[in-house]
Amino acid sequence: MEHIECLIIGSGPAGYTAAIYAARADMKPVMYSGMQPGGQLTITTDVENFPGFPEGVMGPEMMELFRKQAERFGTDIRYGMVTKVDFSGKPPYKIQVDEKDEILADTVIISTGASAKWLGIPSESKLNGRGVSACAVCDGFFFRGKDVAIVGAGDTACEEASYLAKICNKVYMIVRKSEFKASKAMQNRVMNTPNIEVLFNSETDEILGEDKVSGVRIKNNKDNSFKEIEIQGFFVAIGHQPNTEVFKPFINMDETGYILTVPGTSKTNIEGVFACGDAQDKNYRQAVTAAGSGCMAALDAERFLAAQAD
Repeated sequence: MEHIECLIIGSGPAGYTAAIYAARADMKPVMYSGMQPGGQLTITTDVENFPGFPEGVMGPEMMELFRKQAERFGTDIRYGMVTKVDFSGKPPYKIQVDEKDEILADTVIISTGASAKWLGIPSESKLNGRGVSACAVCDGFFFRGKDVAIVGAGDTACEEASYLAKICNKVYMIVRKSEFKASKAMQNRVMNTPNIEVLFNSETDEILGEDKVSGVRIKNNKDNSFKEIEIQGFFVAIGHQPNTEVFKPFINMDETGYILTVPGTSKTNIEGVFACGDAQDKNYRQAVTAAGSGCMAALDAERFLAAQAD
């Protein structure tokens, strides 16, 4: 059975940054890149808010640069999914990949990220990156002065609607029920913003447009009537699902599956197991914060190994 010092589960900004630091520390990291190598940024078009790219960069191109940098320092990047872990006892821990291969790891860095929840309608996937987005903070800039719609009823949706209202001409908020799920404070902020129009009892029937978003057809679920609204951007804010299911038997998480870490560190409740990126961050979910937490995880893992060697 292969025995490695540092296993990184998942890629993306957090995983690749952890790999760069771990490789430079001579921890000989092995990374399994997961179901979506490069993470959510591989389905993002322009990234304009990551430092060091004054002209912006395409998400897939950025992740390719991260990958090359990690490989340059000696990270062994492998395609594959971790399908089972055994974090009982002390390290090294046994990890199963693709339901067949088993390896032992002295330290494990979890950077499996989170996946945006989508509505599941065909036009949503067809126009993803062409006006459809699951991150208003990431992509709202491209719709400055334009009309947009956002779907959702919770705090995140209200927060993103408020953010969009500052830069967009008009924001339509599509809410399925007759009330918000958000806190009263967030509801009040939305209702008191003049250029946000809340459409209660409404569902998205179809996002309109051939090559880019041009409108949305909305169904009123009380009287079954339909109406079309002209928009240029469509945002989905119905939540994210952290990709942490495989770790649940061992790792402490919150009620939605985000991994709990010791504040100010990447440490989990299991010694030698660290978490970074969107798998443990439900507040910021930005590439730059994910990269920073990946650095933390690698440094924490390095210090853990050094303490074991003493």
